Amino acid sequence: MKKDIFEIAEHDSRDPNPWLALYLDNSIPINDTTKRALMSDNDSRSARYLRPLLVFWSKITMFFIHVLKFFFPKLFNSSRFLHIILAWGLKRFVSPSANLLIFRHFHVGSEILEFIAGNIEGVEVKTSPLKPKDFNDVKDDLFLNHDLNLFNFVINLNSELKDKNVTIGFVEKLNTSMISEDQFDHIKFPNKWTNILDLRSAIELFTPFYQLFLTANDFVRASNSLQLDETIAVYVSQILGTPGHLGLVNNKHPMVPRSTYSAAYNLVLHGLAAETLHEILVNIKKENVSDGIMMPKKK
Repeated sequence: MKKDIFEIAEHDSRDPNPWLALYLDNSIPINDTTKRALMSDNDSRSARYLRPLLVFWSKITMFFIHVLKFFFPKLFNSSRFLHIILAWGLKRFVSPSANLLIFRHFHVGSEILEFIAGNIEGVEVKTSPLKPKDFNDVKDDLFLNHDLNLFNFVINLNSELKDKNVTIGFVEKLNTSMISEDQFDHIKFPNKWTNILDLRSAIELFTPFYQLFLTANDFVRASNSLQLDETIAVYVSQILGTPGHLGLVNNKHPMVPRSTYSAAYNLVLHGLAAETLHEILVNIKKENVSDGIMMPKKK
């Protein structure tokens, strides 16, 4: 039986578990359930033994799909079929920890955009929250819409700012009504013998399918959207007046796009950046509530 890596009594000073050390470390703000899921994911057999093989397979497959798409750009294009495959694969092959991280990401990302839109005076920007509650929600172009939402939000927000001659600045009385403090534990993820894939292994496995069934524009845009972490973090830092939080972002410089072959690794960093930023907002909300300050909703 596998040892519980979070049990300090199991700690061996001659062979310390790095994931236990990172779980106990509190230098980076992150939801406890998320951290436990991520560290458990990193410690899995899938991460140790399957991931290296899947990384190799993914890169080779993506190369040949790239060549295929060059000559036949409209072949296999079907976002609907892609998301049916993703929903099926997530349910049957991805571990509960990895599925939790994936589903949480859409909730966390949606709330961050809602926070930005709700804390800029003088502009009104509509958001399109994506908060999946089961695997069937994945079939509604969930992943593609997530990428589209990010770019559309940046375009719509900055169009409003420019038209109304408004800048993003420090907000003294924050509206944090859209930030959830719960653990997003509304889904019972399957835990059968086939549900073994860790997060990065799952992403490596699914990325070639993403490339195959999306148009070239959709796939490249999805890859480039990961670097918008810096853009979103800048907006939040301007609202909070805390530029130091930008140090938690690793996906940077969206004007200099990275190779699509590194999309899987960058996607995990994207998820981590969103989780840390969201936890900062959760802590601010808790502090405001404990101080007896009621945050009014903006009309």
